[in-house]
Amino acid sequence: MTHFQPLHVQTDEQWQAFCMSPQLPPLDPKDAAFHKADAHWLLLDSRQTVLARCSLWWRRTPAYPGHRPGLIGHYAAVDADAATQLLQLSCAQLATQNCTIAVGPMDGNTWRRYRLVVERDDTPPFFLEPNNPDDWSDYFTADGFTILSNYVSTITANLTGLSSRLDRVARRAANKGVTIRSLNLDDLDADLHRIYHVSTAAFARNFLYTPLEESEFVAMYQPLRPYLQPELILIAEQAGQPVGFIFALPDLAQAQRGQPIDTIIVKTVAVCPNHQTGGLGSLLVARCQEIAHDLGFSRAIHALMHESNDSRTISRRYQSRIIRRYALFGKKV
Repeated sequence: MTHFQPLHVQTDEQWQAFCMSPQLPPLDPKDAAFHKADAHWLLLDSRQTVLARCSLWWRRTPAYPGHRPGLIGHYAAVDADAATQLLQLSCAQLATQNCTIAVGPMDGNTWRRYRLVVERDDTPPFFLEPNNPDDWSDYFTADGFTILSNYVSTITANLTGLSSRLDRVARRAANKGVTIRSLNLDDLDADLHRIYHVSTAAFARNFLYTPLEESEFVAMYQPLRPYLQPELILIAEQAGQPVGFIFALPDLAQAQRGQPIDTIIVKTVAVCPNHQTGGLGSLLVARCQEIAHDLGFSRAIHALMHESNDSRTISRRYQSRIIRRYALFGKKV
């Protein structure tokens, strides 16, 4: 095995190499700095070429029953040797900080980029989809990491098949005073506040959930403004309070490949816990996809769903097929 020189990133020059080394996928330096990792590491060869990198978090990490987790994120490696030494270094560093399990890849929390593609069909990557070389997951398992959690993305051409079946759900929601409207792009900050309120309530019990400040949540979504199609983002309200939403947008990666955009990406569906009964999530998906159909779209990608989430159950009803599988990994340290 080749031996690399580990380098704890501390100078501006080293930070530039960390984010923009030509051997590795680039990181946005501002975003990476904003993630406030507790340490950044590079692996260099004898010619000082960067062949692997990662950041570590141990101070502010999610709850994990029976463990004190440390996180490995901003991860990249050119080959198995570099990955093995980087992961071993990371686990050793996290152990010195009294962590008992290393979790990765995760850029600090599940609101940001995390998990790896572990299985794919020939469907090209969609807009905003995290992507990685196929062998990266093998590097984790070769070093003793096992899968902690599984996720899938699916695709369907059945955009309107359930609309009529949800008439009863729509009537029940209306009788309870629930209204559904499109995003107001002219008052985006106010609607992002409403979406944040639902998200923090709906996701609080999710695996490895970490609270997020509203300012950071808004900062994550504001850059998407030029790409939003307000008709595809629906907010459910009751007595003036948000109780659910669906966030979808066109698959702009198709245009980047020179293709017509015929697909939407259903990125997030969320309902406040006290409104879980009644099928509001299903109704939001049906309304969104029906609107997409009327706008001329012919397919929907249901993106990045946890295998056991309600959104996965809804997706199955549309005879969707799996196009990607993802996994999050862990290892006791």
